[in-house]
Amino acid sequence: MKLTPKRKRSDSAAAAIAATQAAALPPLEPPAHVLVPPEARPFWDAIVQARPRDTWNPVDLASAANLARVQCALEAAPVGSDDHIKLTRLALALTRAIAVNTVATVGRSADIAKGAELERKARQDDGDDLIPRLRAV
Repeated sequence: MKLTPKRKRSDSAAAAIAATQAAALPPLEPPAHVLVPPEARPFWDAIVQARPRDTWNPVDLASAANLARVQCALEAAPVGSDDHIKLTRLALALTRAIAVNTVATVGRSADIAKGAELERKARQDDGDDLIPRLRAV
């Protein structure tokens, strides 16, 4: 028995509307019990925008926060050092765990990738002010 609700098709009008609405919102916030330091915040924003907004659950968000902190630490680690190697392996494992790696966002997970693409396009489409658009208030 499947416990999760059925997902909308990524090529439907409902998915396009949901992607446009999600693109109008700011990036997801980390869970209250997880610390994302200010210097790791750009990594957090990029990570949570790699998947459609409605596919994130609390456990994935906690793992995304860990990945953001690891990527921030990677910036400071000397390339080729033991710390850099360990952090790189950890980052790769976390990207696979939360499905923001290349295979998940572009490859096999076609529905997630198409949904993310719809959201990305909606976020980039400023258009003109003659056509009304959905915006967060």
